[in-house]
Amino acid sequence: MSPSLRVGYVPEHFSTPLYLAQSYFSLSADLIPFPSGTGHMVIALRAGELDIAIGLTEGWIAAIAKDFSAHQATAKTPSDNDFKVVGTFVETPLCWAISTGYGRDHITAIQDLKGKRLGVSRIGSGSYVMSYVLKDREGWDQPFECVPLQTFEALRKGVNDGTVDFFMWEYFTSKRYYSSDTLHPIKKVGEIYTPWSSWKIVARTPLIDTPALDLFLDKVNAGIKYFEEHREEAVQYVSTKLDYEEEDAKEWMKTVRFARDVRGVKRSVIKDTVEMLQKAGVIEGEVWRKGDESTMAEKFVGILREED
Repeated sequence: MSPSLRVGYVPEHFSTPLYLAQSYFSLSADLIPFPSGTGHMVIALRAGELDIAIGLTEGWIAAIAKDFSAHQATAKTPSDNDFKVVGTFVETPLCWAISTGYGRDHITAIQDLKGKRLGVSRIGSGSYVMSYVLKDREGWDQPFECVPLQTFEALRKGVNDGTVDFFMWEYFTSKRYYSSDTLHPIKKVGEIYTPWSSWKIVARTPLIDTPALDLFLDKVNAGIKYFEEHREEAVQYVSTKLDYEEEDAKEWMKTVRFARDVRGVKRSVIKDTVEMLQKAGVIEGEVWRKGDESTMAEKFVGILREED
Protein backbone atom coordinates (compact mmCIF):
# COMPACT_ATOMS: atom_id res chain seq x y z
CA MET A 1 0.00 0.00 0.00
CA SER A 2 1.33 3.41 -0.87
CA PRO A 3 2.24 5.59 2.13
CA SER A 4 0.46 8.43 0.34
CA LEU A 5 -2.94 6.90 1.18
CA ARG A 6 -4.44 9.50 3.53
CA VAL A 7 -6.88 8.16 6.13
CA GLY A 8 -9.00 10.40 8.35
CA TYR A 9 -10.20 9.19 11.74
CA VAL A 10 -11.53 10.50 15.05
CA PRO A 11 -8.84 10.09 17.76
CA GLU A 12 -11.07 8.39 20.29
CA HIS A 13 -11.31 4.84 21.69
CA PHE A 14 -13.00 3.50 18.55
CA SER A 15 -9.78 4.16 16.63
CA THR A 16 -7.83 1.52 18.62
CA PRO A 17 -7.91 -1.16 15.86
CA LEU A 18 -6.31 1.34 13.48
CA TYR A 19 -3.42 1.84 15.91
CA LEU A 20 -3.06 -1.94 16.26
CA ALA A 21 -3.16 -2.45 12.49
CA GLN A 22 -0.36 0.07 12.06
CA SER A 23 1.67 -1.29 14.98
CA TYR A 24 1.47 -5.01 14.16
CA PHE A 25 0.31 -5.47 10.57
CA SER A 26 2.20 -2.83 8.58
CA LEU A 27 -0.76 -0.61 7.82
CA SER A 28 1.17 1.80 5.63
CA ALA A 29 -1.00 4.90 5.52
CA ASP A 30 -0.93 8.46 6.78
CA LEU A 31 -3.44 8.39 9.66
CA ILE A 32 -4.74 11.94 10.07
CA PRO A 33 -6.69 12.74 13.27
CA PHE A 34 -9.87 14.83 13.06
CA PRO A 35 -10.90 15.57 16.67
CA SER A 36 -13.78 17.75 15.45
CA GLY A 37 -15.38 14.70 13.87
CA THR A 38 -17.15 13.47 10.76
CA GLY A 39 -18.28 16.86 9.47
CA HIS A 40 -14.69 18.05 9.22
CA MET A 41 -13.71 14.87 7.36
CA VAL A 42 -16.53 15.46 4.86
CA ILE A 43 -14.96 18.84 4.06
CA ALA A 44 -11.49 17.28 3.76
CA LEU A 45 -12.73 14.54 1.43
CA ARG A 46 -14.48 17.06 -0.81
CA ALA A 47 -11.29 19.13 -0.91
CA GLY A 48 -9.25 16.13 -2.01
CA GLU A 49 -7.28 16.13 1.27
CA LEU A 50 -8.28 12.57 2.26
CA ASP A 51 -8.60 9.29 0.39
CA ILE A 52 -10.39 7.24 3.06
CA ALA A 53 -12.13 8.16 6.31
CA ILE A 54 -13.78 6.39 9.23
CA GLY A 55 -16.65 8.29 10.79
CA LEU A 56 -20.26 8.25 11.87
CA THR A 57 -22.90 6.66 9.66
CA GLU A 58 -25.34 9.55 9.88
CA GLY A 59 -22.74 12.12 8.87
CA TRP A 60 -21.68 10.16 5.77
CA ILE A 61 -25.22 9.38 4.59
CA ALA A 62 -26.43 12.95 5.07
CA ALA A 63 -23.43 14.33 3.16
CA ILE A 64 -23.77 11.90 0.24
CA ALA A 65 -27.51 12.59 0.00
CA LYS A 66 -26.90 16.34 -0.13
CA ASP A 67 -24.21 15.86 -2.78
CA PHE A 68 -26.65 13.83 -4.88
CA SER A 69 -29.35 16.48 -4.52
CA ALA A 70 -26.85 19.18 -5.57
CA HIS A 71 -25.84 17.20 -8.66
CA GLN A 72 -29.52 16.80 -9.60
CA ALA A 73 -30.31 20.48 -9.08
CA THR A 74 -27.34 21.79 -11.07
CA ALA A 75 -26.70 18.94 -13.53
CA LYS A 76 -23.20 18.95 -12.06
CA THR A 77 -20.93 16.06 -13.05
CA PRO A 78 -19.80 13.93 -10.09
CA SER A 79 -16.12 14.54 -9.25
CA ASP A 80 -13.21 12.39 -8.10
CA ASN A 81 -13.67 13.94 -4.66
CA ASP A 82 -17.11 12.39 -4.26
CA PHE A 83 -17.09 9.45 -1.87
CA LYS A 84 -19.12 6.34 -1.07
CA VAL A 85 -19.48 3.95 1.84
CA VAL A 86 -17.17 0.96 1.40
CA GLY A 87 -17.08 -0.62 4.83
CA THR A 88 -18.73 -1.27 8.18
CA PHE A 89 -16.31 -0.57 11.03
CA VAL A 90 -18.59 -0.95 14.08
CA GLU A 91 -21.75 -3.07 14.17
CA THR A 92 -23.25 -1.64 17.36
CA PRO A 93 -25.18 1.65 17.73
CA LEU A 94 -23.54 4.69 19.30
CA CYS A 95 -24.72 6.06 22.62
CA TRP A 96 -24.73 9.87 22.55
CA ALA A 97 -24.65 11.52 25.96
CA ILE A 98 -26.65 14.74 26.17
CA SER A 99 -24.80 17.17 28.43
CA THR A 100 -24.99 20.70 29.83
CA GLY A 101 -22.71 22.78 32.03
CA TYR A 102 -21.91 21.41 35.46
CA GLY A 103 -23.53 24.35 37.22
CA ARG A 104 -26.57 24.80 34.94
CA ASP A 105 -29.10 23.95 37.65
CA HIS A 106 -32.09 25.03 35.55
CA ILE A 107 -31.38 22.24 33.04
CA THR A 108 -31.98 18.85 34.63
CA ALA A 109 -33.99 16.82 32.10
CA ILE A 110 -34.53 16.37 28.36
CA GLN A 111 -37.72 18.43 28.53
CA ASP A 112 -35.67 21.45 29.62
CA LEU A 113 -33.84 21.46 26.26
CA LYS A 114 -36.79 22.42 24.07
CA GLY A 115 -36.02 25.69 22.29
CA LYS A 116 -32.50 25.81 23.72
CA ARG A 117 -29.25 26.54 21.88
CA LEU A 118 -27.28 23.46 20.84
CA GLY A 119 -23.52 23.24 20.46
CA VAL A 120 -22.22 21.08 17.59
CA SER A 121 -18.75 20.38 16.26
CA ARG A 122 -19.67 21.39 12.70
CA ILE A 123 -22.79 21.73 10.60
CA GLY A 124 -23.34 18.31 9.03
CA SER A 125 -21.44 16.43 11.75
CA GLY A 126 -22.90 13.57 13.78
CA SER A 127 -23.56 15.90 16.71
CA TYR A 128 -25.56 18.11 14.33
CA VAL A 129 -27.47 15.29 12.61
CA MET A 130 -28.44 13.67 15.92
CA SER A 131 -30.12 16.90 17.03
CA TYR A 132 -32.78 16.22 14.39
CA VAL A 133 -33.17 12.65 15.58
CA LEU A 134 -33.62 13.97 19.14
CA LYS A 135 -36.18 16.53 17.96
CA ASP A 136 -38.09 13.80 16.14
CA ARG A 137 -37.97 11.45 19.14
CA GLU A 138 -39.34 14.11 21.47
CA GLY A 139 -42.03 15.26 19.01
CA TRP A 140 -40.82 18.87 18.90
CA ASP A 141 -41.66 21.00 15.86
CA GLN A 142 -38.75 23.42 15.65
CA PRO A 143 -35.11 22.44 15.09
CA PHE A 144 -32.52 23.69 17.55
CA GLU A 145 -30.39 26.74 16.94
CA CYS A 146 -27.02 25.10 16.27
CA VAL A 147 -23.72 26.80 17.12
CA PRO A 148 -20.57 25.20 15.63
CA LEU A 149 -17.78 25.07 18.23
CA GLN A 150 -15.42 22.60 16.52
CA THR A 151 -14.00 20.51 19.37
CA PHE A 152 -15.15 18.54 22.40
CA GLU A 153 -13.22 20.86 24.73
CA ALA A 154 -14.82 23.94 23.16
CA LEU A 155 -18.26 22.37 23.55
CA ARG A 156 -17.64 21.70 27.25
CA LYS A 157 -16.46 25.27 27.69
CA GLY A 158 -19.46 26.58 25.75
CA VAL A 159 -22.07 24.96 28.00
CA ASN A 160 -20.33 26.43 31.04
CA ASP A 161 -19.95 30.00 29.81
CA GLY A 162 -23.46 30.20 28.32
CA THR A 163 -22.46 30.22 24.65
CA VAL A 164 -24.73 27.17 24.22
CA ASP A 165 -27.10 25.29 26.49
CA PHE A 166 -26.25 21.69 25.69
CA PHE A 167 -24.44 19.39 23.30
CA MET A 168 -24.26 15.71 22.38
CA TRP A 169 -21.09 13.58 22.33
CA GLU A 170 -20.22 9.91 22.68
CA TYR A 171 -21.01 8.69 26.19
CA PHE A 172 -17.66 7.27 27.35
CA THR A 173 -15.76 10.27 25.97
CA SER A 174 -18.10 12.52 27.98
CA LYS A 175 -18.21 10.43 31.16
CA ARG A 176 -14.90 11.42 32.74
CA TYR A 177 -15.96 15.09 32.67
CA TYR A 178 -19.02 14.50 34.86
CA SER A 179 -16.95 15.67 37.80
CA SER A 180 -16.27 19.12 39.19
CA ASP A 181 -12.51 18.55 39.35
CA THR A 182 -12.07 18.29 35.55
CA LEU A 183 -11.44 21.00 32.97
CA HIS A 184 -14.79 22.49 31.88
CA PRO A 185 -16.91 19.92 33.77
CA ILE A 186 -20.30 18.90 32.43
CA LYS A 187 -23.54 17.34 33.66
CA LYS A 188 -25.43 14.52 31.97
CA VAL A 189 -29.03 15.34 31.09
CA GLY A 190 -29.90 12.23 29.09
CA GLU A 191 -28.81 10.03 26.22
CA ILE A 192 -29.90 8.91 22.77
CA TYR A 193 -28.81 5.95 20.66
CA THR A 194 -28.34 5.98 16.91
CA PRO A 195 -31.02 3.86 15.18
CA TRP A 196 -28.20 2.40 13.01
CA SER A 197 -24.77 0.79 13.38
CA SER A 198 -22.45 3.58 14.27
CA TRP A 199 -19.17 3.77 12.31
CA LYS A 200 -18.64 3.36 8.56
CA ILE A 201 -15.65 3.56 6.22
CA VAL A 202 -15.87 5.78 3.14
CA ALA A 203 -13.50 6.17 0.20
CA ARG A 204 -13.18 8.59 -2.68
CA THR A 205 -14.74 7.06 -5.78
CA PRO A 206 -11.46 6.58 -7.75
CA LEU A 207 -10.22 4.22 -5.00
CA ILE A 208 -13.19 1.86 -5.18
CA ASP A 209 -12.31 -1.56 -6.64
CA THR A 210 -8.57 -0.91 -6.36
CA PRO A 211 -5.89 -3.10 -4.73
CA ALA A 212 -4.97 -0.21 -2.43
CA LEU A 213 -8.45 -0.12 -0.89
CA ASP A 214 -8.61 -3.92 -0.64
CA LEU A 215 -5.28 -4.02 1.18
CA PHE A 216 -6.35 -1.23 3.55
CA LEU A 217 -9.52 -3.12 4.48
CA ASP A 218 -7.53 -6.32 5.03
CA LYS A 219 -5.18 -4.51 7.41
CA VAL A 220 -8.11 -3.04 9.36
CA ASN A 221 -9.58 -6.54 9.67
CA ALA A 222 -6.26 -7.73 11.10
CA GLY A 223 -6.25 -4.85 13.59
CA ILE A 224 -9.77 -5.71 14.74
CA LYS A 225 -8.90 -9.41 15.14
CA TYR A 226 -5.88 -8.45 17.27
CA PHE A 227 -8.08 -6.10 19.32
CA GLU A 228 -10.50 -8.96 20.10
CA GLU A 229 -7.72 -11.39 20.99
CA HIS A 230 -5.67 -8.94 23.13
CA ARG A 231 -8.29 -7.00 25.03
CA GLU A 232 -6.08 -6.17 28.01
CA GLU A 233 -3.53 -4.58 25.69
CA ALA A 234 -6.34 -2.61 24.05
CA VAL A 235 -7.54 -1.38 27.46
CA GLN A 236 -3.99 -0.33 28.31
CA TYR A 237 -3.72 1.67 25.09
CA VAL A 238 -7.09 3.39 25.52
CA SER A 239 -6.44 4.29 29.16
CA THR A 240 -2.85 5.51 28.73
CA LYS A 241 -2.71 7.01 25.23
CA LEU A 242 -6.25 8.36 24.96
CA ASP A 243 -8.41 10.43 27.31
CA TYR A 244 -10.15 7.61 29.23
CA GLU A 245 -10.04 6.01 32.65
CA GLU A 246 -9.14 2.30 32.74
CA GLU A 247 -12.52 1.28 34.17
CA ASP A 248 -14.33 3.26 31.49
CA ALA A 249 -12.22 1.58 28.81
CA LYS A 250 -13.19 -1.83 30.18
CA GLU A 251 -16.89 -0.89 30.31
CA TRP A 252 -16.78 0.47 26.77
CA MET A 253 -15.28 -2.77 25.48
CA LYS A 254 -18.30 -4.64 26.85
CA THR A 255 -20.61 -2.50 24.71
CA VAL A 256 -18.78 -2.30 21.36
CA ARG A 257 -18.76 -4.90 18.58
CA PHE A 258 -16.44 -4.27 15.64
CA ALA A 259 -17.19 -5.93 12.31
CA ARG A 260 -15.37 -9.23 11.78
CA ASP A 261 -15.00 -8.27 8.13
CA VAL A 262 -15.25 -4.53 7.52
CA ARG A 263 -15.67 -4.88 3.76
CA GLY A 264 -19.02 -3.58 2.50
CA VAL A 265 -22.31 -2.30 3.88
CA LYS A 266 -25.81 -3.74 3.65
CA ARG A 267 -28.33 -2.01 1.42
CA SER A 268 -30.92 -2.24 4.23
CA VAL A 269 -28.67 -0.24 6.58
CA ILE A 270 -28.41 2.59 4.05
CA LYS A 271 -32.13 2.48 3.29
CA ASP A 272 -33.13 2.56 6.98
CA THR A 273 -30.69 5.39 7.73
CA VAL A 274 -31.90 7.48 4.79
CA GLU A 275 -35.54 7.00 5.81
CA MET A 276 -34.83 7.97 9.42
CA LEU A 277 -32.86 11.05 8.37
CA GLN A 278 -35.66 12.05 5.99
CA LYS A 279 -38.19 11.67 8.79
CA ALA A 280 -36.00 13.80 11.05
CA GLY A 281 -35.71 16.48 8.36
CA VAL A 282 -31.96 16.11 7.80
CA ILE A 283 -32.40 14.88 4.21
CA GLU A 284 -34.89 16.49 1.84
CA GLY A 285 -36.05 15.42 -1.60
CA GLU A 286 -36.27 12.04 -3.29
CA VAL A 287 -32.97 10.33 -2.69
CA TRP A 288 -34.40 6.82 -2.24
CA ARG A 289 -37.20 5.66 -4.52
CA LYS A 290 -39.16 2.64 -3.38
CA GLY A 291 -38.95 -0.22 -5.85
CA ASP A 292 -35.58 0.99 -7.13
CA GLU A 293 -33.39 -0.06 -4.21
CA SER A 294 -30.48 -1.31 -6.33
CA THR A 295 -30.08 1.98 -8.21
CA MET A 296 -30.56 3.98 -5.06
CA ALA A 297 -27.94 1.98 -3.17
CA GLU A 298 -25.36 2.69 -5.87
CA LYS A 299 -25.49 6.40 -4.96
CA PHE A 300 -24.28 5.67 -1.45
CA VAL A 301 -22.42 2.37 -1.56
CA GLY A 302 -19.11 1.50 -3.18
CA ILE A 303 -18.98 -2.07 -1.81
CA LEU A 304 -22.26 -3.86 -1.12
CA ARG A 305 -22.52 -6.51 1.59
CA GLU A 306 -24.97 -9.41 1.36
CA GLU A 307 -28.05 -9.24 3.56
CA ASP A 308 -28.41 -11.82 6.35
